[in-house]
Amino acid sequence: MTQVSAKLIERRKVSAGLLDSLPDDLHPVLRRVYAAREVDPGALDTSLAAMIPVSRLDGCKAAADRLALAREAGQRVLVLGDFDADGATATSLVITCLRAFGFKDPVYLVPDRFRFGYGLSPALVVEAAELAPDIILTVDNGISSNAGVAAANERGIDVIVTDHHLPGETLPEACVIVNPNVPDNTFPSKNLAGVGVAFYVMAALGQRLAAEDCLDAGTARSIVADCLDLVALGTVADLVPLDQNNRILISQGLGRIRAGRARPGLQALFAAADRSCSDAAAGDLGFAIAPRLNAAGRLTDMMLGIDCLLSDSFPDARKRAAHLSDLNVERRELQAAMQAEAEQILCGLENQQAGPGDSAVCLYDAGWHQGIVGLVATRIREQLGRPVIAFAPGENDKMLKGSGRSVQGVHLRDVLAGIDARYPELLGRYGGHAMAAGLSLDADKLKPFRQAFIEEVDLYADRIEESDRLLSDGALEAADLNLGLAETLRFSGPWGQGFPEPVFDGRFQLISQRVVGKRHLKLKLKPANSSATVSGIAFNQPELDIRSGDPELNVAYRLDVNEFRGVREHQLLVVHIECV
Repeated sequence: MTQVSAKLIERRKVSAGLLDSLPDDLHPVLRRVYAAREVDPGALDTSLAAMIPVSRLDGCKAAADRLALAREAGQRVLVLGDFDADGATATSLVITCLRAFGFKDPVYLVPDRFRFGYGLSPALVVEAAELAPDIILTVDNGISSNAGVAAANERGIDVIVTDHHLPGETLPEACVIVNPNVPDNTFPSKNLAGVGVAFYVMAALGQRLAAEDCLDAGTARSIVADCLDLVALGTVADLVPLDQNNRILISQGLGRIRAGRARPGLQALFAAADRSCSDAAAGDLGFAIAPRLNAAGRLTDMMLGIDCLLSDSFPDARKRAAHLSDLNVERRELQAAMQAEAEQILCGLENQQAGPGDSAVCLYDAGWHQGIVGLVATRIREQLGRPVIAFAPGENDKMLKGSGRSVQGVHLRDVLAGIDARYPELLGRYGGHAMAAGLSLDADKLKPFRQAFIEEVDLYADRIEESDRLLSDGALEAADLNLGLAETLRFSGPWGQGFPEPVFDGRFQLISQRVVGKRHLKLKLKPANSSATVSGIAFNQPELDIRSGDPELNVAYRLDVNEFRGVREHQLLVVHIECV
């Protein structure tokens, strides 16, 4: 949210040696931005050839071998997905590939989060068994499903776990585990999303089938590569750090989208979000589509989202996408109401749920809905700059379900693991990764959990980035405030988690301001020492209590591209503004 209060703007450090090593044909501003993110010349290559080879991900070959045997024997594979955008895209990718690879009637299942919780539980195995699978292939889950895997083994169902979440102390006894974050896995990138792991497994399977002459090698590669649009969406939406390998996967997916080669279901989701496929940047993917998939928390709604992505017909996919869009409207209305309640709790510090000096926040309200607490945690985290866990009632009055969001420097899954190690009887089931996690808790243990959560986060205090600090890529000359540089920056990412979009800062004079869309501020600004003016937009920003011509403003902004009625122009997307 744009701020008018004082904020420390700190400029990123740039290594002169790294700056000099970057190609001279890059725009000087882009060279500075890359150097500040420690991008060397080799990391500029986003071709598939630069991707870490499939053979480097431990477990891929074993998974491909077992799946190839299943294809030969006509065995049924059940893909067990997850109820977020990463899980939905991973499920869609695997089902798409298995169908194209000639597997016999592959099916998928997503657990109803309110009945079964997260991952493969013993109760879910009972339901899955009704579909008569020979193999359960998990995507974006399973690494903590020890009991569920054991239950499947007892029924003679093999389990292949593909996941990216951090494991517990004991791994499930699956026939194959593919997860870059399990101990001793040598894969260089630990930041693959669940859909990224699924992509690697399907690529290994395609190679195996081609080697056995079951498929033409070129056809096998095309089948998997055509799913990169799904990989891009799921990776951006899951907020995993965008190291070079993830930037390659996203860049390749965006290239297919911009070229009009996205699947009909993805195009329909773009249409429902009023976005153009050909003009999508990485951030647009997560902003425009992921909420529609994440809104589908119920079993039938999540199935609808996956069916939309799997649809070969644009009109059919558009109907499903429209339904998901309606669900998203409901989600936003519910989120707004819960957000207001959560902020009232924070302001009043009711029930001593948050203290002014606490390093972490733990919230609970009996009227909250467990399908939305993750969104509440996200907004409160953004407001306070501290790790947050929000709880809602579970299936009964004795159980709570929580969703947490963290900040840079605090690994939330590790925090929960630390609590579990110190207080073994405190937590129920939990899982997640660095920036997000979910957990269950006995209702009568909320107070001791809150204290334990704060104590554990205190151990990370020196790593938490200050919430009143904003990192900037420095100033831009007035001559650099143009459409050409704005477009260069937009398409020089992909930008995202761990690879932030450039933010610049500078002095400006206010020429005019007006409120648009009831709560956004449209600005006309004049850079210091220049006679030119530039347009700006500050979202969720009330009108400034200053007059035109008053003292200079200190503005932090992104140089953005605005398209309206077919006209493209540059504008400043203001993220912070204050009087000098």
